[in-house]
Amino acid sequence: MPRDQHKRGAAGAGGIHKKTVIRNGKTYTYWEARITTGYAPGTGKQIQRFITGKTQKEVREKLQVIAVELNEGTYQTPTKQTVSEWLDVWASEYLESVKPRTKDSYICNIKRYIKPAFGASKLQNLKPLDIQRFYNELFRSGLSAKTVRNIHGCFHKALQVAVELGYLKSNPAANCKLPRKEKPDIKPLDVDAIADFIKAIQGHRFENVYLVSLYTGMREGEVLGLTWDVIDFQAGTIVIKQQLQKSRDGTGCYQLISPKNGKSRKITPAPSVMAVLKNERTKQSANKARAGSSWNNPLNLVFTNEEGHNLSAQTVYLHFKKIAAAIGHPDTRLHDLRHTYAVISIQNGDDIKTVQENLGHHTAAFTLDTYAHVTNQMQQASAAHMEAFIQRISST
Repeated sequence: MPRDQHKRGAAGAGGIHKKTVIRNGKTYTYWEARITTGYAPGTGKQIQRFITGKTQKEVREKLQVIAVELNEGTYQTPTKQTVSEWLDVWASEYLESVKPRTKDSYICNIKRYIKPAFGASKLQNLKPLDIQRFYNELFRSGLSAKTVRNIHGCFHKALQVAVELGYLKSNPAANCKLPRKEKPDIKPLDVDAIADFIKAIQGHRFENVYLVSLYTGMREGEVLGLTWDVIDFQAGTIVIKQQLQKSRDGTGCYQLISPKNGKSRKITPAPSVMAVLKNERTKQSANKARAGSSWNNPLNLVFTNEEGHNLSAQTVYLHFKKIAAAIGHPDTRLHDLRHTYAVISIQNGDDIKTVQENLGHHTAAFTLDTYAHVTNQMQQASAAHMEAFIQRISST
């Protein structure tokens, strides 16, 4: 059994005492003091905290820091939770309003990366430098900058809630330097490739899906999540307020969730797009009649299979890749149809604000940055036109 031997406190030390403890036959000496940090609600009983240190001076300095914090009202009671315990609480109690796939991503990052590195550590003992080294090691191990940034986003959010609850004074992940994310290459189809693509999809089971994607710039999930109630054929508008997303819980179920940025938007597509949707409505009505009692379209989706079930995003994507390869563009992604729409819009003179709103970007600045190469080409062409005008004027 440990045996404590209290010795006389040093002069002027107040409540600071030197202590000697014998554990497993070894003697340990340290300094200890206690300070009242508050009073229990209801009983009024003092809440006291024990402060220890290797020297009397160390303990005194710790007491002074706490006294200042108590006086300024900034003192926070240290938490005894480990990082693992806190992450479990955060994941179970603070992710209810997060999109299912985002929640799955957070939980995966916690399990695969954060807990193995910090799970056993005390939450209170997390240091910014340790977290910075963690990110650096992940990047050096071969993880992409985007993946490291996603892990940081998860960890930072969890720690920020701990700050808001008073478990931490500040967020130790707040000022970490993250690897620069490489901008993915945008590979929009040019005019000739667009013509080849449209020809290649004629009569294809997903022809209308691809045409709506190409001519509206909607994201894949937004196209597959279109429902008939958001289409106003009379006004010629579509309200994009949801996307179809597959759950990652192993059930294989699809569900409608809010768009990527959480905001709905209204677009006015070209009349040809509305004609495509009318064609799809006619096709669906025929399928419904043939299916009879086996028809099942509870979400009122625009794009379904022959029995009313939602389309598989993976199947739509794989068919697209076969078509892209067949027309000589094997590296083109389904998402590049969205980029193609944006480039066509800008080249045809649509202002950036309109393009931004149609695409559902947060800001016009993001749209400009994403398609900077297009606007640069247009500026160069504009300069060439002006130069030609100047030369004509100068020669008269």
